[in-house]
Amino acid sequence: MLKIIKIKKNKGMSYVELIVVLSIFSVMTSVVLFNYGEFQAKVDIKNLASDVALKIVEAQKSSLSGKFPPAAQQALIASPLTWKPSYGLFINQASDDKSFFYFTDVDQNNDFNDSTCAGSGECLEKIVITKGNSISSLNVFYQDDITPYNLNDLTITFTRPNSGAVIKSSQIVPPLPAPISYVQITIASPQAVSALIKIYPSGRIQVN
Repeated sequence: MLKIIKIKKNKGMSYVELIVVLSIFSVMTSVVLFNYGEFQAKVDIKNLASDVALKIVEAQKSSLSGKFPPAAQQALIASPLTWKPSYGLFINQASDDKSFFYFTDVDQNNDFNDSTCAGSGECLEKIVITKGNSISSLNVFYQDDITPYNLNDLTITFTRPNSGAVIKSSQIVPPLPAPISYVQITIASPQAVSALIKIYPSGRIQVN
């Protein structure tokens, strides 16, 4: 007696089913990539804010530790015996929002006098901001006043033996009228992600 064996054939995916699956996969991939791009932008901005804050801290530590500048800058000091180590940061957001300067305050006037950074003046380093990020604003906040006042430029210096910051801007007769609560540097990415660096006259630095 012959047995009839039925062989079941597995059907493959139809063209319509394949299109649906690929569409779902494409949507999921787009969502993941979008979220990753936003996450990466947040990481980059936080890292940049930390780098700016660390440069300010470096200026503070260099002045307090009595660090002397390179020989070329020492030659510019008018009175080496009475010169007090002074270092700072200069930001001119109005003319260049993608860089800032780390400098030695050779003449101790709490100003930056070397915009070319050619190696023959006060400039120690020009830090260039990459990845499309930028300094979007500079603001000063006064005590008992929640209104921020915009600045085009900002100079922050430290001079031994004081740990406090001297804060100046060309827009206001320096130093800025007291009492200042803090100045704020805002940095932003092309994705509209931002971070804040707050510098207090006491020398405290805060990154948000």
